[in-house]
Amino acid sequence: MNAPASPHASSVSPAGALRGALADLLDGLPPRQAAQAVERLIGHYRGATPTDAPILRDRADVAAYAAYRMPATFEAVRSALEAFADAVPGWVPAGHVDVGGGTGAATWAVTAVWDGSRPVTVLDWAEPALALGREIAAANPALCDARWERARIGAALTLDRTDLVTVSYVLNELTAADRAALVDAAASAAQAVVIVEPGTPDGYARVIEARERLAAAGFRIAAPCPHSDACPIVPGTDWCHFSARVSRSSLHRQVKGGSLAYEDEKFAYVAAGRVPVAPAPARVVRRPQIRKGQVLLDLCLEGGRLDRATVTKRHGEQYRAARDTEWGDPWPPHAG
Repeated sequence: MNAPASPHASSVSPAGALRGALADLLDGLPPRQAAQAVERLIGHYRGATPTDAPILRDRADVAAYAAYRMPATFEAVRSALEAFADAVPGWVPAGHVDVGGGTGAATWAVTAVWDGSRPVTVLDWAEPALALGREIAAANPALCDARWERARIGAALTLDRTDLVTVSYVLNELTAADRAALVDAAASAAQAVVIVEPGTPDGYARVIEARERLAAAGFRIAAPCPHSDACPIVPGTDWCHFSARVSRSSLHRQVKGGSLAYEDEKFAYVAAGRVPVAPAPARVVRRPQIRKGQVLLDLCLEGGRLDRATVTKRHGEQYRAARDTEWGDPWPPHAG
C-alpha cells in the first residue's frame, strides 16, 4: 500500500520535505518539554471523552504534536489515499478540504499521492496548529497557496464544494451527533471522502458509522472494502484495521524508549466516492502467514464476505506474489 511518492517540482519527496521541516521545529525546544507535551497529548489521543475545546494549547504543544504525530498521520492517510487512487485510476482531485486538519498532515499526503497543486483549505479550531501548519507548508511547493482557516468542527460546520474531503483522527474528538453532522457535510460537499481513525475497536466503529452514512448518501465504497455492502465482521468479535510503517524520530525514541528506527501505525479507514470506482476484488485484512510451501491470506471479498485463501507452490507465479503481499494490499496483485 505504501507506493513511492510521485515526483514533484522539488527534488525532495513530500515525505522527505516533511521530515526535514519537522526536525527544524524541535530546534530550541527543550527535549523534556517536548516529551511532556507529547505524553499529555497521547493521554488525550487514547481517551474517549469528546471535547469542543482546543487540545493544542500553544506553540510548544503544537511543535511536539507535529513532530510526534504528523509522520504517523501522514503515512496512514497516504496509505488510504493510495488505495482510493488505485480504485479511481486517472482521477485527480481539483480541490481539497482537510477538516480538523490541525498542522496539515493530510494535505501533505495528498501531494504525495497526486502530482501538482490544487486549491487546499485546512479547517481546525486550534489557531496555534493552523499557524504552525502554515509555517511547515512553506517546505512543500504544492501547498504554497493553501488556506488555513479557524472553524469549529461540529454540527454547525458548512463546507464549500470541492473534489476531496479528508477527515483524519478527528471523529474521536466529537460527540455522536457532531460526527454524523460532519460526515453528512462532507458527503454533501465532495466527490470523494476519505476518513481515517486510530486502528482500535472504537476507531473502527466510528469508521463503520461513517461508512454507512456515506453509502446512504449515494457514495460507492472504493477502499478498503471490495464492496459497498454491510461489513461482514460481526460487531464485537473483531475489527478491520491496517498498518503503515513510520520512521521514528529521536523524540519518538525518547518518549517510547527502544532503539528501533521505525514503528507501525495502526489505522482504520474508509474511502468513498460519487465518481465511478473500481474496488479491488479482494483486500488482505490480516498480516499474511507465510509457512513452508504456502501463504495464508485472510481476505475481504466482493459480495461482503470474509474468507481465507491458501496459496501454495503449485500456484506458481501467484505463490511468489503472495509471499510479497502485505497486510492491506489488494488481491490478486495488481488488482484495484
